[in-house]
Amino acid sequence: QVQFMESGGGLVQPGGSLRLSCEVSGSLGYNAVGWYRQAPGKERELVARISSGLSMEYADSVKGRFTVSRDDRKNTMSLQMNLLKPEDTAVYYCNIVYGYTGYYYPGDYWGPGTQVTVSS
Repeated sequence: QVQFMESGGGLVQPGGSLRLSCEVSGSLGYNAVGWYRQAPGKERELVARISSGLSMEYADSVKGRFTVSRDDRKNTMSLQMNLLKPEDTAVYYCNIVYGYTGYYYPGDYWGPGTQVTVSS
């Protein structure tokens, strides 16, 4: 079915920026998509979501710093990350976002993710 391949991670200093990309194999249809992250010792969390109608939602921890986008024609999505903080360090994944506000859940099949490390 739908598969995801993340890229663009790396090592950046606090206050720096990164742009993550996600290539999607398959049709997203009317599905919302988003970016998840998981840091060592922490549960996976949804940090950004964008619907097929391009409405966007963000976790409070990244609001104002991250911007999610999607291009269904190119089968890609991205996450622009600015003013990065050490607490943003995590493996970032893209995936389908099912459900509705407060009750979101991901698709069953994950890509490899891309490591983002924010450190001086």
